[in-house]
Amino acid sequence: MRNQLFNFDEALKQLQSGKNLLGTDGILTPLIKQLTEAALQAEIEHYLSTRSIDTRKNGYTRKTVKSTSGQFELKTPRDRSGAFEPQLIKKNQTKLSEDM
Repeated sequence: MRNQLFNFDEALKQLQSGKNLLGTDGILTPLIKQLTEAALQAEIEHYLSTRSIDTRKNGYTRKTVKSTSGQFELKTPRDRSGAFEPQLIKKNQTKLSEDM
């Protein structure tokens, strides 16, 4: 099942009604989650396309990530051999830093 895409119209309504842009349950938190997961997906696609060893996707690992815009559960892709090391959010990393 695919995650629901970020709804800009709904986000604008929430912002106009006074909801916080950043922080826990902030308006931007779902967008950051969606962008991060898309970037991780692109990383594993590139990784798999450049490997000479026989490996393939092997599902996802879930972890909670904290950022300045809030906390969210992230699905990080993994490969069958376990050699894939994401660069955006490394294994065991639980905080997004601003200098990424």
